[in-house]
Amino acid sequence: MPNRTDSPAVVPMYTLVWLRVALGLLGAGDILGNGIYYHWLRDAYSGFTFRYFGFEWVHSLPEPWMGLFFVVGFLSGLAVAAGWRFGITAPLFALSFTYLFLLEKAHYLNHAYLFVWLAWLLVFTPAWREWSMDVRRDPTQWSPVAPRWSVYVFPLLMGLVYFFGGINKISYDWLIEALPLHLWLAARAEMPVLGPLFALKETAYVMAWGGMLLDLLAPFMLLHRRLRWVALGLLLLFHATNHLIFNIGIFPYLSLVLTSLFFAPDWPLQVVNRLARRFAMIGKWQRDWRARLTKPVSPDKLWHPRPAALILLVAVHVLLPLRNHLFGSDVDWTEEGHRYSWRMMLRTKQGSGFYRVVNGQGEVRNVFPSDSLDERQYNKLVTHPDMILQYAHHLRDMAAGPVKVYGEFKVRLNGRRRQAFIDPSVDLARIEWHWFATKPWVLPEVRE
Repeated sequence: MPNRTDSPAVVPMYTLVWLRVALGLLGAGDILGNGIYYHWLRDAYSGFTFRYFGFEWVHSLPEPWMGLFFVVGFLSGLAVAAGWRFGITAPLFALSFTYLFLLEKAHYLNHAYLFVWLAWLLVFTPAWREWSMDVRRDPTQWSPVAPRWSVYVFPLLMGLVYFFGGINKISYDWLIEALPLHLWLAARAEMPVLGPLFALKETAYVMAWGGMLLDLLAPFMLLHRRLRWVALGLLLLFHATNHLIFNIGIFPYLSLVLTSLFFAPDWPLQVVNRLARRFAMIGKWQRDWRARLTKPVSPDKLWHPRPAALILLVAVHVLLPLRNHLFGSDVDWTEEGHRYSWRMMLRTKQGSGFYRVVNGQGEVRNVFPSDSLDERQYNKLVTHPDMILQYAHHLRDMAAGPVKVYGEFKVRLNGRRRQAFIDPSVDLARIEWHWFATKPWVLPEVRE
């Protein structure tokens, strides 16, 4: 049975099918995990939430709908993995993950942002046309090939993640001081076997420089037929180490799945063929599957987006990570341009503080956000100016009359001394957020 075509616009679709299965399972597990921990255990979405600018209209649902959302999101991920009613479940899955992502800015993770893009891009691909319940139900929809763009857009995104991850590591703290890696590794000095090695400053330098070089070179090594196996081995070690040291959820698994897409687009088929020769059950399934299939869908009937759409997609993912240079400030301190830029595990910040709320009669009331926010929200609030401003506006809007709101916050970056973070003389109630304007009410870090 043919599995290739001479058309230059299409390639074997098996890595796309592998991605469909992996995204569906990883996303389903992530949605369920959030539902169990943040919703049913912590009840994190019922109180005040930090929403993304432009998406203030996104709110949590009342019960029982919120609980039902997590169930539906979980099941839609399983359905995507199985290729069941893909035209319905894939958009539902992407919408579910996007909604969960937008519910709480304090939960922002780079891999969650990346996953939103991946889930929506998957919607527009023919990932359901092979090894799916949809094709089992209607074999006339089968195709062993997919448009070239739909297979290669995903490793392209992962290549940009790696590359900008390396670019962002070219900084004084990361390369010259081995910070914050040395702080994190030293905190794990009591680990068995590896603990004494982690305690050495030299280990932090090796990992800092090695991580920077690997991120920068990985996309180019993965494009080289001989070097991609070396890159895969190094990346396996890199992600395994990250998983051992840091709690970063599904990111290592997602990264390795996307990294595997740099290999030949039919490698999952070759793996199945080898397993079918060794295991009778898999061989029987493969023969039964092939017996169901009819003439494949013509490659001409597969959807291709306009080139401008792909160019815009790439431009967004190239320009967003560079936008911090528009501000002229230290992005690790001010957070201006931090999100959506693949600045992963580059700094450690701790802070504390409170608000002074002054009413029209001059009466002062100190408000401690730690009293009403959960631990994760508070830890993010005190180190992120946009969240400090959002909560100040929340206090303003909740007041019985006109008030002034001042912030008294101190932060330390990468283990240095605590410093004033927000200008305590600025009335935050009257400050509005501007996307690309500098924030003079955020005080600069003074390094001694």
